[in-house]
Amino acid sequence: MSMQASQATTPPVRNPHLESWVAEMAKLTRPDRIHWCDGSEEERERFTREAVEQGILIPLDQEKRPGCYLHRSNPNDVARVEHLTFICTRTKEEAGPNNNWMEPKEAYGKLGKLFDGCMKGRTMYVIPYAMGPVGSPMAKIGVELTDSVYVVLNMRIMTRMGTDALRMLGDSNDFNRGLHSTLDLDPEKRFICHFPEDNTIWSTGSGYGGNVLLGKKCLALRIGSYLGRTEGWLAEHMLILGVEDPQGKTTYVAAAFPSACGKTNFAMLIPPAQFAGWKIWTVGDDISWMRVGPDGRLWAINPEAGYFGVAPGTSSKSNPNAMRCVERNTLFTNVAMTPDGDVWWEGMDGEVPAELIDWQGRPWKRGSTEKAAHPNSRFTAPMSNNPVLSPRANDPQGVPISAIIFGGRRSTTVPLVLESFNWTHGVYLGATMGSETTAAAIGQVGVVRRDPMAMLPFCGYDMGRYFQHWLDMQHKIPNPPKIFQVNWFRQDKNGKFVWPGFGDNMRVLKWIVDRAEGRADAKETALGWVPADGQIDTKGLDATPEQVAAAMAIDHDEWKREFELQQELYDKHAATMPRALVLQRELLMSRL
Repeated sequence: MSMQASQATTPPVRNPHLESWVAEMAKLTRPDRIHWCDGSEEERERFTREAVEQGILIPLDQEKRPGCYLHRSNPNDVARVEHLTFICTRTKEEAGPNNNWMEPKEAYGKLGKLFDGCMKGRTMYVIPYAMGPVGSPMAKIGVELTDSVYVVLNMRIMTRMGTDALRMLGDSNDFNRGLHSTLDLDPEKRFICHFPEDNTIWSTGSGYGGNVLLGKKCLALRIGSYLGRTEGWLAEHMLILGVEDPQGKTTYVAAAFPSACGKTNFAMLIPPAQFAGWKIWTVGDDISWMRVGPDGRLWAINPEAGYFGVAPGTSSKSNPNAMRCVERNTLFTNVAMTPDGDVWWEGMDGEVPAELIDWQGRPWKRGSTEKAAHPNSRFTAPMSNNPVLSPRANDPQGVPISAIIFGGRRSTTVPLVLESFNWTHGVYLGATMGSETTAAAIGQVGVVRRDPMAMLPFCGYDMGRYFQHWLDMQHKIPNPPKIFQVNWFRQDKNGKFVWPGFGDNMRVLKWIVDRAEGRADAKETALGWVPADGQIDTKGLDATPEQVAAAMAIDHDEWKREFELQQELYDKHAATMPRALVLQRELLMSRL
């Protein structure tokens, strides 16, 4: 490929494997320029300036929100596209019924045609990045090639991006190869293809974060889960938080929640007033990589360096720490803008402004039937902005996990908190967890959508084999964490929540931590261990004893129906469903 020296910056650290791959991809996409990103502050400022000049970013009021900018994406490109997301393994069975499958040769051929010459007139940015603290034995290196400066600026927040990642890679050939182009944002040319056997991701036709920030769901979960199975560790859609007691001892938990179940709120929880001396520290809000440590415990890192959070519903009531995270150096996508250059979204604090510019750049007036901010509008904020960032968030060894929590959104059946009898029972709780649909989503309320371990859209291979991998991990972890199930969303017969949620979830979390540390009582039920009477601190709780009892209740008839509803999941994955989970369900049914 003939490219003048002035049109390509040189890599700050030389790696022949990486350079030959970049040259091969440049030959395919034919960019005018190649820029190797170094992750420096000077580079960020220059790219931000260029993005503003090109209308990709809109500066917000720099006194109100220093270093903050707004991006408006194409209205046809505002969310992850699960139906266009493919796992490309040699056999369809390897991808499983939980994934869309495309044969690798077909996928490379199809997307190769779309990539052919797609970067003419554009810059190819080479983004080397580390998922996890640089130098951590648990971290992985990825390199994303993209023609979007928006992607570069977001990846700089979300990952450890630049020269440090290249130094960590050294002359190794072990890195994730990511290729992305926005093309012309035509939905007909939109594909997100993962090649787990090649540690490769190709993404075309989108500019939206979940489809194009290839370190996030693509590498950290879909490819990560595949690598985890082959290498003997777990890549999970889980937050990680530390609970510090008044004596200064911190216990770490990992927790999986499907979307719209308060995951980020839980990761940054503020304890109620009577929990004086207790502190919550955020290690991560979305993804957890866990390996067995030399002490036989499960140790976790957050592979990310930032938060890609949903803006609507985030407020000083629901998540005060997230509101502080977005005060500076944050990129907002598809939120509304106030006349004085600030941001706004539905559910934000204060009264609704009289006039706004909506997420598509159109005038908006209070009382309008249309949303001012897109329901999936986002903020990308550095984790260093978080006032409760764990002092161990960058620890290369990670943190030891004492409890794993699975939670969904259920108006009935599932109690406030339940502890599994053992590891296999805990895997069963995670495998069968689900959330109820809302009327807006499906047209009938209360349909339970199973989302095993909150990984259904993110597991990079067959889900039955994924369950088996979880079961196999028990033999590798001499000191496993205890496993719990929670449900903040129980309702009474009038449809009113019986548990206040938010900061009051600390009351349940304290019992979980106390159980993990062996200092709290529980009573046995047919379905698992629940808190013994008086074990949940209800002082100052805005709920009656009857409401608390309703939140904890286990109704055998509801559970019989629950076991019937689980049959669909078992049928779908019948070919590879582990026998242990079939027996576990039969055992629990017989106990009822």
